[in-house]
Amino acid sequence: MKYELKIPLGTPGNLVAEVMEKYNELELKQTDNGPVLYGEKKDLEGAQDIIIKGLNERIKELSDND
Repeated sequence: MKYELKIPLGTPGNLVAEVMEKYNELELKQTDNGPVLYGEKKDLEGAQDIIIKGLNERIKELSDND
């Protein structure tokens, strides 16, 4: 069974590219509600981990510059 994972708005393109490179079975789809990844649950869970880690690193970088 395949599922969708909404990509948070503001996610850098290079982070999405990293996910797509690692999980080449996933599809990137554009919906009315923004971009989503479509694929198997196991792959989406791994993609979610990469996205969360990348966004947290970016937030830390920005907060360290204050």
